[in-house]
Amino acid sequence: MSVITVTKDNFENEVMKSEKPVLLDFWAPWCGPCRMMSKVIDEIAEEAVDFVVGKVNVDEEQELAQQFGVMSIPSLFVLKGGEITARSLGAKPKAQVLEMLK
Repeated sequence: MSVITVTKDNFENEVMKSEKPVLLDFWAPWCGPCRMMSKVIDEIAEEAVDFVVGKVNVDEEQELAQQFGVMSIPSLFVLKGGEITARSLGAKPKAQVLEMLK
């Protein structure tokens, strides 16, 4: 599965109504650690069968960033049934990101 670009317009359907857990990556193109995480997030998305992976560009989706209280990026959130079950700040190795999804 590929990464979904999450916006305020598709957030409800792609995240809140998802039957699978959702890994959300809040990022920006100018953010060095975000670019490092991008490869990890893309790999996880390609391997994902039990969950959905979405990216939120904080420059374009400031409302969503505010809604989640994002103060620094990259910020990762795991949502299950519309509820946040895990969160992480900063660049992480793939194994740590996958651990959040358990």
